[in-house]
Amino acid sequence: MGRSLRVKLGIDVTAPHIHLGNGIPLQRMRAFQDAGHVGVLIVGDYTTRIGDPSGRSDERPVIDPAEIDRMAERFFESAYTILVPEQTEVRFNSEWLAKLDFAETLRLTRTATVARLLERDDFAGRFAAQEPISVSELLYPLMQAYDSVAVKADVELGGTDQLYNLLMGREVMEAYGIAPQVVLTTPLILSWDGSKMSGSRANYVALVEAAEEQFGKMMRFSDDALGDLYRLVAQSEQDPAEDPMQSKLRLARFVVARAHGEEAADRAEDHFTRVVREKQPPEDVPEATLPDGDLVHLPALLVDSAGVATTSAARRLIGQGGVRVNGIVVTDLDLPRHQLLGALLQVGKREYVRFTGP
Repeated sequence: MGRSLRVKLGIDVTAPHIHLGNGIPLQRMRAFQDAGHVGVLIVGDYTTRIGDPSGRSDERPVIDPAEIDRMAERFFESAYTILVPEQTEVRFNSEWLAKLDFAETLRLTRTATVARLLERDDFAGRFAAQEPISVSELLYPLMQAYDSVAVKADVELGGTDQLYNLLMGREVMEAYGIAPQVVLTTPLILSWDGSKMSGSRANYVALVEAAEEQFGKMMRFSDDALGDLYRLVAQSEQDPAEDPMQSKLRLARFVVARAHGEEAADRAEDHFTRVVREKQPPEDVPEATLPDGDLVHLPALLVDSAGVATTSAARRLIGQGGVRVNGIVVTDLDLPRHQLLGALLQVGKREYVRFTGP
């Protein structure tokens, strides 16, 4: 061909991190970069306002634009754990989609028919069930396709669930007089809950997050998932003779080391062994100051110092036996202050805090 290819991947901003599933097409993009081609990473700050309907049985909730901007700032740290920054062209699709006037939008809509859009499985199923489909959702595949027009993509990467959108890109590019892109799909990673890993479902392992959290999430996958995870994530084969627990530990170490380095992987494995497997407190337990007064209201303390979202959630945890003081389950909502002073509080399986005070 005599020139570098422009290899496109678009990721919507449904969470503040790029997750392990997004990492599979990123690894394909890195392979193209290693062969001398240009990776075009599109941050879907504008398409996120609609939400990709792929695999959905209902419309996605609208995300506040300010929240989208905040989450987009974290994308690049994640992407560059895999991609070569110098060979990566980063674009926000608001650059062109926000500038389309109504006449240009109408031109875009003329590149596809309603019948063609309803061929899409998720649309077809919802239409047959007489479930609502908004016009904005119908526009999503056209907007993603227009991204390919805007950056003149030669190749577009995406998961297998994106095949309809990617092929729509070829049709729209031809309508705009541009040579259609080649489509390359990659397998999806199923999360530990058996569903597609997704930022909007919060069932993902982020490419960059706290090492201990990342390691712990990797250990939640079933033994049956290890073969696929090794092939897709580590790009290697699982040793069939290896004990599944050892295979899982080795894979978790790979993911953490890629993001944080080998020393962080050592610490994360030690933390997992100590806290989860041996049920001991972590070596570095955060400290918090007890409030004044002879009695301490435990639900309020859990909200203020132990990361519990609400006092009602804290009461449920206490009622379920999920709170321990120095290893002993507590069920009272109010405890004497002296009982908590210097004590180790455990919330659930992994949250610990030690209380100090005069």
